[in-house]
Amino acid sequence: MARENSAFHSESMPPAYPMREVGWLHSGLPRAFSMDKSRCGRDRARRFRERCRKGEFDSPTCAQEPDFVQANLIGIPKDHAFDFLQFSLLNSRACPLLDIVSGRDSPSIAAEADLSTDLPRYRVFRHGAFVEETKDTSRFVEEKNLIFFLVGCSFTWEHMLHEKVGVRHIQEWKNVPMFKTNIPNEHIGEFWGNLVVTMRPCMPGNLKQCIDTTSDYPGAHGGPVHAGNPSAIGIDDLGKPDYGDRVTIHDGEVPVFWPCGVTVLEASISCKSIPLAITHSPGHMLITDIFVDELRGE
Repeated sequence: MARENSAFHSESMPPAYPMREVGWLHSGLPRAFSMDKSRCGRDRARRFRERCRKGEFDSPTCAQEPDFVQANLIGIPKDHAFDFLQFSLLNSRACPLLDIVSGRDSPSIAAEADLSTDLPRYRVFRHGAFVEETKDTSRFVEEKNLIFFLVGCSFTWEHMLHEKVGVRHIQEWKNVPMFKTNIPNEHIGEFWGNLVVTMRPCMPGNLKQCIDTTSDYPGAHGGPVHAGNPSAIGIDDLGKPDYGDRVTIHDGEVPVFWPCGVTVLEASISCKSIPLAITHSPGHMLITDIFVDELRGE
């Protein structure tokens, strides 16, 4: 079976700056990963989740709690969980697994978290059709025997990229723009669809910095998959993102695209036999207890 989306495509990148290879990643966590439970400061992540639980924070989580890893969420019935696990492993650039959680259990990477309330916003689907966006999915979680998958997110490294080259949606106080592409995912059972990407513009001279900074974090999608002409990956209009917000692209800037965890949302929509699926609302992530430096790849 072919490796998933391993090639980097660019019309503007010099040959001397290819994407750093990270291997065929089967998990978002570095080998031999373990959190130092005695490390101080993890309670900040817990306090942020409590704010979400109380409805005090319901906005996109970009630039929030930058010391901590952020995660996408999808919850599906147990009967479909094994197929989705295989889908994640075969599409690991878009779906780097951080944790798998049963029902109302708390994740090992977010102590005492309630996955039905501790994200700012959720989306609910039935048989692939959107039902509603909500801040509390408790009534849905109790309805089915759900398994939750937590998948790495590029918000994890954004603050570092912002400090080095600037990140436009952070500068403009917006959600990151996300686009559907024509890059097919590896299909497993009824889970299929195409890769979804995030876009951050930069000057050509900063492209290598973007690659080097983000490739260190394969558990947060790693480096970009494309830079330059958006139509090469099936994007017709950068002013009309499929998810998130439109951002300004200045003259001379190059759009740079990274794999996005909203790919899991699209995959759940593709599976019409799933009676219930719960996902994060795009841009509204779980703040985990993992410090960003603990996720850095080897």
